[in-house]
Amino acid sequence: MSDFVYQENIVPYTRAELVAKVAANLSESRFEHCLRVEATAIQLAQKNGADVERAAIAGLVHDYTKQLPDETFIEAIKTQGFDPELLNYGNAIWHGVVGAYFIERDLEIHDETILNAVRRHTIGAPEMTLIDQILFVADFVEPGRNFPGAEAARETAMADLAAGVRYEILNTLTFLIQGKKQIYPKTIDTYNAWVPTQAK
Repeated sequence: MSDFVYQENIVPYTRAELVAKVAANLSESRFEHCLRVEATAIQLAQKNGADVERAAIAGLVHDYTKQLPDETFIEAIKTQGFDPELLNYGNAIWHGVVGAYFIERDLEIHDETILNAVRRHTIGAPEMTLIDQILFVADFVEPGRNFPGAEAARETAMADLAAGVRYEILNTLTFLIQGKKQIYPKTIDTYNAWVPTQAK
């Protein structure tokens, strides 16, 4: 991936500069995950006729805030106009929905296509752009993921992006329900929009 060159002036950095900024905010293992998501997003974008550069940038920065302290997220939720309901959840939701705020502020990325993809990469949305779908799926199927069914998820996503989205939503909700975990309401909205209607 080191030979990928930004050409669209979407961010005020070279790729190498943006990579350094992301790496400085994350552990090595989390950063390596971001690089794999970037590569997977590029592959999916090329396969689906999407904007490759936007997909690549979204993949690289999507977990930029994953390791911020909870207190930092809580302060942002309270002071930056976020839905107070978010306070009932945690990092798994915050690093996407709220993380985009920090990405825009700290990395000077103002492209709404990228920021929306980051916002939606853990919870999805009833309506998702191609870039939304690509990041959502790339994060789930990147080569480092080894959950039960990971290979089937990869094969599904590479054959049909929308089918990959549906596979992920169903897998994620099943995991949350079986673990008796709290479910963010917008995740259910995503399921209702993508899974039952497509199964008919």
